[in-house]
Amino acid sequence: MSGLNDLYQEILLEHNSKPSNFRVVDPHTHYKEGFNPLCGDRIHLYMQIEDGMIVDVGFQGSGCAISRASTSMLTESVKGQNLTHANQVFEEVHKMLTEPGAQLDTEVLGDLEMLSGVTDFPVRIKCAMLAWHALKSLIDNSSDPVSTE
Repeated sequence: MSGLNDLYQEILLEHNSKPSNFRVVDPHTHYKEGFNPLCGDRIHLYMQIEDGMIVDVGFQGSGCAISRASTSMLTESVKGQNLTHANQVFEEVHKMLTEPGAQLDTEVLGDLEMLSGVTDFPVRIKCAMLAWHALKSLIDNSSDPVSTE
């Protein structure tokens, strides 16, 4: 199991140092800022949504390695997907990180299962969930600010 944890850690560090879709989507139809006051993570999530499909997604911001890696993985998992699928992915990630032992749909999660190691560090769960809450807010078309507090 140690080898698997090392692999997960390596992949998260790679997403942190070379995040996917780290850019402003221009033009974008949707934008949401998220803030985690405990860790200082701040992300800006940009999406181009057409006919219920996430055509393009990108992000900017600063934060800890877990926050950046999770946001990078989010962009990879929802780009090219419809909003219904993106919502399903949110639900599975949320369940994985906040309900230990819950039955998970590993097909929906795919590579996002690598984020499950964050549960070993409860204080860091908010770092991993920040971008996902921003995504959920975009899907729900909410005008409420996104904060982990």
